[in-house]
Parts: sequence; C-alpha cells; structure tokens
Amino acid sequence: MSDYRKTPEALSRLTPEQYRVTQESATERPGTGEYLHNKAPGIYVDVVSGEPLFASSDKFDSHCGWPSFTKPIVPANVSELHDRTHGMIRTEVRSAHGDSHLGHVFPDGPVDRGGLRYCINSASLRFVPREAMAAEGYGAYLDQVEDAS
Repeated sequence: MSDYRKTPEALSRLTPEQYRVTQESATERPGTGEYLHNKAPGIYVDVVSGEPLFASSDKFDSHCGWPSFTKPIVPANVSELHDRTHGMIRTEVRSAHGDSHLGHVFPDGPVDRGGLRYCINSASLRFVPREAMAAEGYGAYLDQVEDAS
C-alpha cells in the first residue's frame, strides 16, 4: 500500500489551475479539461496525493463539459460532503487522503451502471495509462481497466 498524502512538494508542482481546483475548491471551465475527451485505458489518480480515484472503464460521455465516471475505483479514497455553496445543495467529492477537491456527484448517471455521475475536474486528476500502471505502482488495479484495443 502506498502512502497517499498531501505534501508541500506535491503542492509546489501544481499548476495555478490545479492548485485553484484542488486546494480552493474551484471549478475549471466546462469543456476545457485535459481529460474530457480522453478514451485511453488507464486510471485517474489524485494529482496531489496519487491515490487511485477512477478507472477509464467507468468513464462515460455525459455531455456536461467535465469528465464523468459512474463510480470510484476505490470507494474509500473518495469522500462525499454536503456542499451548500452557490445557492445549491450538492454533494462535493474530495480525495480521502489528499483532501483535494475533485468535483461533485449527481444522481443522473447511467441507470444500468448505478445511476451516479461523478463530475470531475481534469485539473484534479493525473492520468496513468494502462501500460504504465504496473511501473507506477498501480498494478493491483489492472483488472479494473479494459484492455487496450
């Protein structure tokens, strides 16, 4: 088990946008995220702590402007908190170990896949391609990622 945590070194490597999203709970502009149209097999990890968050096999196109997933790869790595900002009641999603703001979860995902839509900022994620997962210490999750076609 890796030691997933927020460190000063990890924070110093963030771009201004990554810092704004993960540490100040900001939201990237819709349609601008690096991973919105990524269809490659692999996993998405917290850009700060490296903890595994979502698998490419659970990603779907929700047409909402942000990467969307049906479920976390490790539910314990994703915390859900009530968010009453901006005059709405939403459920904020944060990484459990890095405490990074990831996005929000909504009950309007694909019904046949659990009905949830984890709407996630690309700026809070780092994508690890399937072929690099073992070398980067994520080999235990290979069975949750579809084969490259």
